[in-house]
Amino acid sequence: MQHLGVIANTGKPRAAAVLERLAGLAGSLGLSLSATAETAALLPGSSVIAGGEGFGSVDAVLALGGDGTMLAAVRSLHGLDKPLIGVNIGSLGFMTSVSEQDMERALRCLRDETYRVSERSVAECVVRAAGGVVGQYCALNDVVISSGASSRVVRLEVSAGDSLVTTYVCDGLIVSTPTGSTGHSLSAGGPIMLPDTHAFVVSVICPHTLSSRPLVLPDRTVIRVRVCAALHDLRLSVDGQVGRELKSDDIVEVRRGERHVRFLHLPDYDYFSVLRRKLNWSGSTGMG
Repeated sequence: MQHLGVIANTGKPRAAAVLERLAGLAGSLGLSLSATAETAALLPGSSVIAGGEGFGSVDAVLALGGDGTMLAAVRSLHGLDKPLIGVNIGSLGFMTSVSEQDMERALRCLRDETYRVSERSVAECVVRAAGGVVGQYCALNDVVISSGASSRVVRLEVSAGDSLVTTYVCDGLIVSTPTGSTGHSLSAGGPIMLPDTHAFVVSVICPHTLSSRPLVLPDRTVIRVRVCAALHDLRLSVDGQVGRELKSDDIVEVRRGERHVRFLHLPDYDYFSVLRRKLNWSGSTGMG
């Protein structure tokens, strides 16, 4: 790999310093850089691209920031099959697996093609109302139906394929991909899934029954959520970045997308190591 695209969260306090260092490292390694206008303004020697199809000429994309920056980078590619590698500016992220200290090593791995590849599934989300399809989205992490700031509950009818699962009385519901299982779904009591698991997790937000538990479904299943009755507007949020309002009888349909996203990692990357550090897992300090 010789030509890299760069997307950075320029609002991060260290963004300017990290981008300047990136420019120097890339120059010494014989790598060329292209970036969106906002990022290029802080990245010496880079060429400016418009984003989306503008990334068609690069070999891979570096996302500098946090996991939110990785999600934004996936959206910016608009379906282009370009691998991404995340450099974290701040605390370790689940998707931005390269630390700032390892940035030079990551660039060498990209140049020499000695990285590891992790393929991540993407969920397609369609919103149907009485007049037909009113919204279409792609989710790397999750699709969330939430009552937001309101304290009123909602009734959501969930089906898996042609089978009715149940109707939940709750504050909301999350359909998560394996990548998103460590996000909002985890805070709602959902399980952690390895990134290459072929499944969805349906997690209920504050269910009004103690018998409700997260549901793991094969990702070949089409999940349909019908808003049975909403006394207030609900919000559909996709990856926490885009969405729309929902009303009674709207149907949210989630299925596995045909495309996937490729994440690049350092050769010694270990997902369980990330979980141990991010979730503060530790063994017993002693027996007895």
